[in-house]
Amino acid sequence: MSGDSPSPAAVELCYENLNGSCIKTSYSPGPRLLLYAVFGFGVVLTIFGNLMVMISIFHFKQLHSPANFLVASLACTDFLVGVTVMPFSTVRSVESCWYFGERYCKFHSCFEGSFCYASLYHLCFISVDRYIAVTDPLAYPTRFTTSMSSLCIGFSWLFSITYSFSLFGSGGNSAGLEELVSALTCVGGCQVAVNQNWVLVDFLVFIVPTLVMIIIYSRIFLIAKEQARKIESMSSKTETASESYKERVAKRERKAAKTLGIAVMAFLITWLPYFIDSVIDAFLGFITPTYIYEILIWFCYYNSAMNPLIYAFFYPWFRKAIKLIITGGVFKENSSTIHLLPE
Repeated sequence: MSGDSPSPAAVELCYENLNGSCIKTSYSPGPRLLLYAVFGFGVVLTIFGNLMVMISIFHFKQLHSPANFLVASLACTDFLVGVTVMPFSTVRSVESCWYFGERYCKFHSCFEGSFCYASLYHLCFISVDRYIAVTDPLAYPTRFTTSMSSLCIGFSWLFSITYSFSLFGSGGNSAGLEELVSALTCVGGCQVAVNQNWVLVDFLVFIVPTLVMIIIYSRIFLIAKEQARKIESMSSKTETASESYKERVAKRERKAAKTLGIAVMAFLITWLPYFIDSVIDAFLGFITPTYIYEILIWFCYYNSAMNPLIYAFFYPWFRKAIKLIITGGVFKENSSTIHLLPE
């Protein structure tokens, strides 16, 4: 009898009073609180850490250099990820619902793409800068100038924003996938599908600067190894003052290249799995489970928090700058002229 059969478990919806609402996957209070804590910590670390990088470089005059302006602009892309992308993704990931409207869903995707590619192209230009600095440290200041740095920054931002907003804003990413998108669309969802043609273009836009960075940093480390060997062979010989200065400059530039090389590796390790999965997904009918997608995308987001940690670990000047900022030392008269770098 129907009265004896168990009633089906109640299905929880994103919007209980709306037809066509997405189904909500709820966590129990413990895991839910833990997820909010983990993601929230990532948001705070991303915003605070990259803000420290920007303030340090723009406030202290000794840090005003073409290379550091590139680093500050990179920090700005990561800062914007922390402000415009991660907080909303936190709610989506934990609540399994999108509560911020269809329009911001599209903007969210545009911001996500824009800042990802802006970070990538900043890192690519930084690798070019480091290559010039390591191969010709004395002539480097005249070869990579502020105007050259500005051009690199301008291209990184303009190309990334134009490409992402043109792709996601126009809906070109889902052309040919109308039936799939219609089937997946529900109130409280934010589904973004990229067709096979555009996912290949996407991957190409990602992989070209990636290969450039890999080639450049391979060359940098080979050159650094050769330079170290020369220094070792000359250690027993008398050096002139100019030779000694040249070696100090070269050593400093190699250290900077190594640090930024680690930042590049961190970017590739966190973003490459996501791009590979995107290509596979587009050709196999979007089979990636939601929880796998969330794990991959949060690896990408956490990359935006990594660079300040890398700088803090390897750069004494950054640790000094943070201390001055936190203790209010930057508000003292002539604080911008404080020397943070060794002579």
